[in-house]
Amino acid sequence: MHVLDLLQSDNLGLTLLWGEEALLGQEVSGVTATDLEDPGRFLGPGELVLSGLVWWADGDLAKADRFVSALAHAGATALLAGEETHGKVPDELVAACRAHRVPLVAVPAKTSFRAVTEAVYLRQWGDLSRRPTRLFALPENVRSELSHLLEGGAGPAELLDRACAHLGRIACYLLTASGRTVARTPSAPAIPARRTTAARGGGSSRPGVSSRPGVFLRIESDSSPYDAWQLHVPDADAAPPRVLHEIAEVIAQYRDGQARRVAAARATAEELIRVLSGDPDPATLDDALTAAGLPLGGPYRVLTATSGDALAEALRHLDTVPSAVGDHTAVLYEDPSAGLDVPDLLRSVWPLVRACAEPDVELRLGAGTRASTAEALRASLNQSRFALTAADDDVPVRGVEQLDTLTELLAGVPPEVRTVFAARTLGALGDGMLRETLEVFLANNCSWARTAEALHLHVNTVHYRIERVETLTGRDLSRLDHKLDLYAALRCR
Repeated sequence: MHVLDLLQSDNLGLTLLWGEEALLGQEVSGVTATDLEDPGRFLGPGELVLSGLVWWADGDLAKADRFVSALAHAGATALLAGEETHGKVPDELVAACRAHRVPLVAVPAKTSFRAVTEAVYLRQWGDLSRRPTRLFALPENVRSELSHLLEGGAGPAELLDRACAHLGRIACYLLTASGRTVARTPSAPAIPARRTTAARGGGSSRPGVSSRPGVFLRIESDSSPYDAWQLHVPDADAAPPRVLHEIAEVIAQYRDGQARRVAAARATAEELIRVLSGDPDPATLDDALTAAGLPLGGPYRVLTATSGDALAEALRHLDTVPSAVGDHTAVLYEDPSAGLDVPDLLRSVWPLVRACAEPDVELRLGAGTRASTAEALRASLNQSRFALTAADDDVPVRGVEQLDTLTELLAGVPPEVRTVFAARTLGALGDGMLRETLEVFLANNCSWARTAEALHLHVNTVHYRIERVETLTGRDLSRLDHKLDLYAALRCR
């Protein structure tokens, strides 16, 4: 189908704001709805982009240009901009689309994005009314059975199986944005998380028809970017789109109930963290562990992350590890017989979770040591918090056991504290030759000759400068503790 096909639909009421005839005749491969300021990495060639313009700020031509430029570089066929948020499509956006040659279509407030997506479905799979031999919606008995299953507390695997059973041996998956398989039909082979994110073109939550093989249909439900669910059918012709929509709506109802259960579980986890942060007696701690659903007796490990949602999704990839996840901290039970290295496993799945976040979001994780006693568990909590501060872009998942150098240990000290320590210890040296000489001197194990050679100086000059360093800092560089003071201060800059 083409953009022009949508414009000719009387039901949608779309208005072309800019677009040349040749551009309107481009093939449409799919639909992506987004309100990211820079959605380029989530787009595939040939896609229509639906945006409610929540990201827009009045008069910001640069922001409009960045958004449309991302669409152009991704090969999007057109931008369909909603009028509901701002009353009309901004002139700056029209100018940007004209400059980057991206057709722009206004979507009136009365037209839902779902209606636009459905129109694409119908054209992608053909006119369903011409194919009366196929099922175009869930049969009444199936809908009734699914309602009873929902009321009875059935899980996603049972719901998906029963919803798809009448379609025959269809392969169908429920996937999270990070590629985790929540459920699959009996005839669907297992697929690794990395392969599902690669097939989808990254960790994004992509609604509608994907430009990759098969169908990815977003489950409309409140969720974090890290565990947003999608219904995935590898064979685009295996089921009519209306059936898939109805199945997605059933799963969305399950997710609404699950959200309440997750919130309750998070509250009990937060209570456990509160208890751990104090000085609980053994009985109080056991009660908190039991309420959080963890076995008694340990060993346990505490994790702290910059995002509780990201941490929760990462731990769900480790489905055999019981855990209680709070707003930023998790306590998990490590079965000694399982032989799992949890921090190592988390390092392998963290990039999948990280791919779901905005580029400017910092996602880091700190892990404490294993603990069996209440005192050790409190220590693991403090260790995880310190390890989190030591994590960075190069090592986003940091176990406290990894802190085996002074530099790594200092990385966990708050930046504000490091700055004061460095200024207090080295401030009198300034930023010139004395500080440089000190750094080279320490790097060469306090060898006068090697320092002189490295700096192309006479040895006497090095002696003079180091004496000045000692005078200004009050440190004696013949003493190990004073050498460490100055070395640490240099690492804290």
